[in-house]
Amino acid sequence: MNVVTRVSEIVLGLIFLGAGLNGYFVLVGLEPFAPTSPAAMEFLGDGYLLAMEKGVEIIAGILLLIRRFVPLAIVVLAGIIVNILAFHIFVDSELLFLAVLVVLLEGLLMWQYRHSFKGLMESRPEGM
Repeated sequence: MNVVTRVSEIVLGLIFLGAGLNGYFVLVGLEPFAPTSPAAMEFLGDGYLLAMEKGVEIIAGILLLIRRFVPLAIVVLAGIIVNILAFHIFVDSELLFLAVLVVLLEGLLMWQYRHSFKGLMESRPEGM
């Protein structure tokens, strides 16, 4: 493992752990401790969708920080990250820089762990 990979894991892990906890602050009626997109909070609401999204972000962020199941965390976050980027391109560009940073970090980690995803790209898995 190289230093760039580990720093990327830590930064992406902290971003998602922080975003997840920030969402739970909103969910329980507290003021968020980090900037949020009002349009995103309106979209996610204050119920099930917000709790699920932020719960996944917290778990994936922790997995990245403790370096356990990193490929799983990368795959789980991929769909969330695509939606974050699309949302900030088309709806609310205020946090677009952060969305692009997250995409770059995710892309770097996907490349570093590409050997872990080979089975996902097989049209007919072995043994089937």
